[in-house]
Amino acid sequence: MAGRNVFFVFELVFWPLIGVISIGLMTRFLNLSAEDAAFVLIGTMALSAVQVCQLDVAYAVLFDIWSKSVKHQFLAPISIRHLALGAWLVGVGRGLLVFALMAVVSGRAFGFDFLTPGWPSLVLFLLGCFLTAFAVGLFVCSLVLLFGTRAEVSAWSAVNLVLVLCGIYYPVSVLPDPVARLAAVIPITYFLDAFRAPYGFAAQFQWPWLWGFLLAAAYLAAGHWALTSAVTRARRTGLLLKLSE
Repeated sequence: MAGRNVFFVFELVFWPLIGVISIGLMTRFLNLSAEDAAFVLIGTMALSAVQVCQLDVAYAVLFDIWSKSVKHQFLAPISIRHLALGAWLVGVGRGLLVFALMAVVSGRAFGFDFLTPGWPSLVLFLLGCFLTAFAVGLFVCSLVLLFGTRAEVSAWSAVNLVLVLCGIYYPVSVLPDPVARLAAVIPITYFLDAFRAPYGFAAQFQWPWLWGFLLAAAYLAAGHWALTSAVTRARRTGLLLKLSE
């Protein structure tokens, strides 16, 4: 699709660059320390990587809805896991491209070194971001198949709500207690906490990598079940045909 639509590539590059440049300039204006600037830039890079990957998973269903070809997708000799995993792998590829681009720009323009935690931590952090995006994308696909085009706004709003709760620009300790409890059940909260620790911020959770991946696995299982159930219901109610020509 990117080969046929130059604006698809433009969107991939434009918004992440605007995000990292604007946030980086804000850190300069506020005269933040190098540690505080790193805290905010890590959140910005995580936000863009998760958004890009999650949208690719959601597009697996949304593109078929917009082209009125949903029934053809589910008539193909593939299972739901093939559909979801294929879309996720494309999202991982685009997410890695976005992250690398933002890392280069933030390093050259604002002196941010994303390799401070080391390669193993970076790999775990990116994997955690992409697994979180996978889970969110599966739930978005489920909502769209349950409620039709009325739910397509969730493709852009769901991930922003999740990332606001997990503290992309601030520690979750500043959140009100009920909201902080919600943040504690979001996988990327732990990945951000673990990745920021080498930049001088004390970890707020014990074993953040372990808890993050355990939660991610649980949400992925729940997301796969939700999507399978949504497809079954859409077939039974005839919504698949209504969303197709």
